[in-house]
Amino acid sequence: MRLSRNSNCPIVQALNVEKLAESSESSTITQQLFAFLFPGSPAVNALLATLYISGPPNFLLALCPPNIDPSSLSVMVAFAVGGLMGDTLFHLLPEIFLGEDSPEHVRFVMVDPRKNLLLGLAIMVGFMTFVAMDKGLRIATGGEGHDHAHGHSHATAEDELATTTGAEIKDGPKTRQRGKKTAANGKAVVEVPKEDKSSSIKLAAYLNLIADFTHNITDGLAMSASFYTSPTIGATTTMAVFFHEIPHEVGDFALLIQSGFSKRAAMGAQFITAVGALLGTCIGIAVQEYGGSSASVNAAGGNAVGILGTSLQYGDLLLPFTAGTFLYVGTVAVIPEMLEVDKSASKFAQLRTMATQFLAVAAGAGIMLAISW
Repeated sequence: MRLSRNSNCPIVQALNVEKLAESSESSTITQQLFAFLFPGSPAVNALLATLYISGPPNFLLALCPPNIDPSSLSVMVAFAVGGLMGDTLFHLLPEIFLGEDSPEHVRFVMVDPRKNLLLGLAIMVGFMTFVAMDKGLRIATGGEGHDHAHGHSHATAEDELATTTGAEIKDGPKTRQRGKKTAANGKAVVEVPKEDKSSSIKLAAYLNLIADFTHNITDGLAMSASFYTSPTIGATTTMAVFFHEIPHEVGDFALLIQSGFSKRAAMGAQFITAVGALLGTCIGIAVQEYGGSSASVNAAGGNAVGILGTSLQYGDLLLPFTAGTFLYVGTVAVIPEMLEVDKSASKFAQLRTMATQFLAVAAGAGIMLAISW
């Protein structure tokens, strides 16, 4: 609930005047930059943000060498994790449960336990949606999931497909061995034909593109939900997604090259997946415009009962849903990559890599904290 400066309560009027004076003292550089980049309505700003997060990372692929190693992006990925987690913990979650702050008015928040439960449920649904998507991709690819860091798992995929030790290949009711050879240690080695290897790797690449398209839809939902919440939340979410998209797109590009795509074909495939972000943004705008939100209902002077007797409208559930997806991407999808250890490196090199990654996480989160301070 927000009380305006015209409230008859003298205490509220005094607090409004004091807050207005404090907010007008400074207009930070970031606020001026955000106002320049996002000058329109929430819908227009969401579409602009989608162009910002989809355009530059994809054009950057033209400068990437075809033989780039995805594991070399570990520091950039760690920086992106800090940005995503910082945006989720410092911006999205406080905004979800406490609402939008106003530079001109004091606010009094009325606690509604059922409303908080529904918001928490929406966060969990977003998280579990990505769990289901990742699990389905692992089933389709025989165990390899959609790794946002695209590190060691993709690097060894061809080696795993190349040879199978002491195994048999089943074809329907019959069991047959192809190209069985005897290694130096006397064990049987079954070689998978080259065409089978290339087709399996291609299948994994196409399934990864489908997962990227779906992931980009959630990015678009995040853009629309955040800008309809507040311009500041929208701008910080755009920054967090942008930091994440650069290593994500480069890693996917490297995977496609390793799968046999030409550089032009890999770039074209990445541009197609970027359409998912635009689709998600348009879906989010439609939900916000036609599904409504509690803020829009209050602004129109209405007092409509929302979902399950709470003040929530369907548009209010988009932001917690995307917060759940951010939590998954920042933790389950990327943290395991940071926990992996290069056994061939020395202990000192491993500790140095860990320190660099933690500094990158701190830098990404620090930027988000500085914006909110």
